[in-house]
Amino acid sequence: MVEVTLWGSLGAAAGGKNKVEIEAKDIRELFRKLAEQYPGIEPLIDRGIAVAIDGTIYRDTWSKELPKGAEIFLLPRLAGG
Repeated sequence: MVEVTLWGSLGAAAGGKNKVEIEAKDIRELFRKLAEQYPGIEPLIDRGIAVAIDGTIYRDTWSKELPKGAEIFLLPRLAGG
């Protein structure tokens, strides 16, 4: 079980929750389980989400394992230009 902090629109898509606990071994499984529990998050995942694990940002490494006790933040893709 990992605790995940959801920033910005991700929290709103999870029913206003800024932190959730999910049983997941890697980023791919984390995204899958989040989409199952909070269907409103799935379009945001499809657009792109950055995952910060203990201060390191992962953008395309969905097989990255989630260490127990890690600080995990999900950040939606920023738009603009």
